[in-house]
Amino acid sequence: MKRREFLKKAAVTTAAAGAALSFGAPAVHAKKRYLWKMVTTWPPHFPVMGEAADMLAKWVETMSDGRLKIQVYGGGELVPPLQTFDAVSGGMVEMGHGAAYYWAGKSPATQFFAAVPFGMNAQQMNAWIYAGDGQKLWDEVYASFNLKPMPAGNTGVQMGGWFNKEINSINDFKGLKMRIPGLGGKVLAKAGGTAVLSAGGEIYTNLERGVIDATEWVGPYHDYLMGFYKVAKYYYYPGWHEPGTVLEMFVNKKAFESLPKDLQEIIITAAYRSNLWMLSTFEAKNNYYLNKLINEHGVKLKQFPQPVLKQLKKYSEEVLVEIVEKDPLSKKVYENFLAFKKNVVAWANISEIAYAKTLNL
Repeated sequence: MKRREFLKKAAVTTAAAGAALSFGAPAVHAKKRYLWKMVTTWPPHFPVMGEAADMLAKWVETMSDGRLKIQVYGGGELVPPLQTFDAVSGGMVEMGHGAAYYWAGKSPATQFFAAVPFGMNAQQMNAWIYAGDGQKLWDEVYASFNLKPMPAGNTGVQMGGWFNKEINSINDFKGLKMRIPGLGGKVLAKAGGTAVLSAGGEIYTNLERGVIDATEWVGPYHDYLMGFYKVAKYYYYPGWHEPGTVLEMFVNKKAFESLPKDLQEIIITAAYRSNLWMLSTFEAKNNYYLNKLINEHGVKLKQFPQPVLKQLKKYSEEVLVEIVEKDPLSKKVYENFLAFKKNVVAWANISEIAYAKTLNL
C-alpha cells in the first residue's frame, strides 16, 4: 500500500510540473536578449581596424549564443567618425571603437591610454593596462563620461610618417602641415609645424590635394592598403610618436552595468582577443609590405637623423610637463605611467633589447 501511494504521489507531482511548463511557467534557459549598436572612427569594414570591430561583434554574439548581438556602423554611417565618443557617452549607442587620443579635447588624460611619444611599446602598454594600474586609471578617466574603456587592438611600433621632402634637421618641421594626432601633434607644434587631426578615411585625399604636407598613419601593411605611396615620396622611421598604439573599445557604462555578469565578461574577453589579433596581424605582415613599397613602388625609406630624434624627445618632455602641470588627472596618470615605464624598461634592457641586438649577429 505504501509503495502504491508513493508512486501515485510521484506521478501527480510529475504531471503538475509538466503542466506548469506547458502553461507558461518560466523555463530555466529563457534569458533576455540584447541588440546593441557600435559606432567606430573607421570607415565601414576598414581593413584591420574596422575588421577588428566587426569580428569583435561576431565573437560576442557567438560566445553569448546570440543573447547579445552588436550591429557595427563605420564612421559616417550613423555618426561622424570623431563624434563616436559623444554618441556612446550620451547613450545614443552602446559601444564605440577608436583610439583614446582622439578625445584629448574631452580630457587630456585620455591620450596616455593610446600612445605617448618615446613611451612604451605594445607589450609594455599591455603590461601596464592588464597587470599594472593602467586599466584602473583608464576607468577613472572615462567614468565622468559614463564610459567603460578597454584595449581592443594595438598597431605595434608605428612608422614615422610619409613626407614629400627630406627631414635632415629639426628646422625641416617648421611650417609643415602634418596629420598627426594626440601628444605627437603637440610635439610637432613645438618644432614649428601644424598638427592636423582628421579621420583615417580623409587622409589620402588631404595629402593628394595639399591640405597637408605629410602624414603619419600606422605601418607598412596598412599604409600600403591606404595607398600613401602614390602621393608621398619619403617614408620615415621610427615612429617616435606612437611606439605601441592601443586601440580601444568603450561601452556606455550604464548599459554595461545593466548586463548580466556573464555577458560583461564575454565583452571583456572578446576585447582581449581583438587586442591580440590586431597586433599579431600587423607583426605578421609589416615587413612583407615594406619590401613591396620599396621594391615595387620606389618608396624611399629614410631614418630620422639622431639629432632630430633627440630634439623631438626634448620637446616631448616639455609637452608632457605642460599638460600635467595644468591637469591634476593627467598628472596622476602620467606619474603612474612613468614609474611603470622605468621599471619595465629596466627589465627590457636585459631581456628584449639585449636579445634584439643578437638577431643580426
